[in-house]
Amino acid sequence: MTITGQGQSRPQEREREREQEQGREQGQGQEPGSGEGQSQLLRGLEDDRSSVRLRAAMAVGTEPHPRFVAPLVERSAVEPEFFVRDMLTWALTRHPVSSTLPELVREVRSERAQARSQALHTLSKIGDRRAWPVITKALLTDPEAEVARSAWRTAVVLVPEGEEAALATVLATQLGRGEQETQLSLSRALVALGDAAEPALRAATTGTDERVHAHALATQRLLRDPDIGFGFAIEEAKRVVALGGPTAAQEGR
Repeated sequence: MTITGQGQSRPQEREREREQEQGREQGQGQEPGSGEGQSQLLRGLEDDRSSVRLRAAMAVGTEPHPRFVAPLVERSAVEPEFFVRDMLTWALTRHPVSSTLPELVREVRSERAQARSQALHTLSKIGDRRAWPVITKALLTDPEAEVARSAWRTAVVLVPEGEEAALATVLATQLGRGEQETQLSLSRALVALGDAAEPALRAATTGTDERVHAHALATQRLLRDPDIGFGFAIEEAKRVVALGGPTAAQEGR
């Protein structure tokens, strides 16, 4: 009888051996900067195991190379695990903007929702305002909630000075959209625009849609008191709207 170790079954030991072998392949046998080492890292990004993909993304970010940019962007579009996607974004931020920006701008136009969302998220982390023209109204009103939320966050990072009010006007068209998580994302984006968002928020309180009205009031409250919780602000706003006010004119007093 073969003894496999302390409490480990044969399948567990085989899995551990596979992990160790993969670790050797991921750089212990080859220098990451070498051609073969780079190829092994790229294969690691496609591995079935999330732990291997995570290590590969970390290694790629630690040893940036232009060869990695397109595969990182492509993997971001399909990666199912949040922590791996986050590491892929980090790895991309470690590469020169001259290499990443064209790939990410192209990906923002993808038909795949996750591709658009992740590309926008990475652009927000890079923070280069040359990407601003790609933030279109279509993205800011994207029917996919995750894409729209990423677009809102990215827009407030990249918006050029003097265009904040115009951005707020577009964002305000999304007031009342979705569940609380989506509404919180939009409120945070509007709050990040500061006073430039006030005219659009006041206008949003004049309509007949109670969800829009309440969301606008809650966002105004967050502008005045950023430390208040959104959950409290939106519930308070709903009660106010149910009681018939306040109107935009009253809010401006």
